[in-house]
Amino acid sequence: MVCVALVACGDTSPGALPSDARPPYPQSTLINSVSFDWSTHLRFADGSDNWPITWADDDNQYTSWGDGGGFGGSNRKGRVSLGIARIEGPADVYRGYNVWGGVGAEREAQFTGKSYGIISVDHTLYLWRSGAGSNSTAYDFQRLYKSTDHGRTWVGADWQFTREDGFFVPTFLQFGKDNAGARDGYVYIFAPNLKTDKWAVHKPGEIVLIRVPGDRLFDRKAYAFYAGTEPDGTPGWTARVEHRKPVFVDEINGVMRTSAIYNRGLGRYLLVTEHSHRSRGNIGIYEAPEPWGPWSTVLFQTGFGSPHVQANTFFWNFSSKWTRAGGEHFTLLFTGRDANDSWNTVEGRFNVSNRDISLQEGQNPP
Repeated sequence: MVCVALVACGDTSPGALPSDARPPYPQSTLINSVSFDWSTHLRFADGSDNWPITWADDDNQYTSWGDGGGFGGSNRKGRVSLGIARIEGPADVYRGYNVWGGVGAEREAQFTGKSYGIISVDHTLYLWRSGAGSNSTAYDFQRLYKSTDHGRTWVGADWQFTREDGFFVPTFLQFGKDNAGARDGYVYIFAPNLKTDKWAVHKPGEIVLIRVPGDRLFDRKAYAFYAGTEPDGTPGWTARVEHRKPVFVDEINGVMRTSAIYNRGLGRYLLVTEHSHRSRGNIGIYEAPEPWGPWSTVLFQTGFGSPHVQANTFFWNFSSKWTRAGGEHFTLLFTGRDANDSWNTVEGRFNVSNRDISLQEGQNPP
């Protein structure tokens, strides 16, 4: 195992932070460090990237990729703009199957774009489609799709969030198998605020929180945006997107693609994002007792995985299904450029200082 704590500033070697980089939040008092076992690293689906993931009612996991042929494909072989795959099996012995698009898929892909958010809720898969192409086209619109046959066919909502709404690449907060561990009747969504027209880390970095009843995801009027804390300390919500306020801020380092999961064993929400510069392994992992914070830093690093993999990774996702041993052991998915332009997994462990935390924290909403 390779143990990684908060990396000190001033070193310019791979994995070190830029001299002006500082974590935006204090170090976690719960999670002392993170260990990655690179002997467990697995790589498939060369040429396909992104890979958000959810655990569905059929006990399989579902994921999406961009610009490649998926499992068994390459950057050219079976290439689609957006594809859907199914992951069967445990963390150490699993297989990926192309469901929608890619080599040998069960169904052909029907539309283009990219996705950074997928979730299973009440036997239905939901997917955010961010734009119709690659890179900065993700700013054009965020449209929700659903599938009632485990990804074989998709139907889009008759509305979408637009560039004028001011956020991009929304991702779902994962609550376990078919969202069964949800804290309440809502589905929660994190999304970075749009700060530039370039496909780059957005500075100052702001991430907003959206919620919608789990049985009304296709109803635009049901969406509410975090609007700050009320005088009694409870979170406020607004139906007006222009009145939203961020739940996470990194003014100096910025943010980009994001993933989020509730770790029931630790009783903490984990938020993962990219900072400083994109596609350089600039990972930030943060934990909080509630989806709106307050946040603490678990890991703030560049060159993630180096020297085991090239220091060009991005978009990291924890698997709900493959989180085990009281939440301390996990499997992390990631992608990147060059050889990392693929599906990658590595097993790891949170080194926890206090196992007497309340496992009920964050489960009773205001």
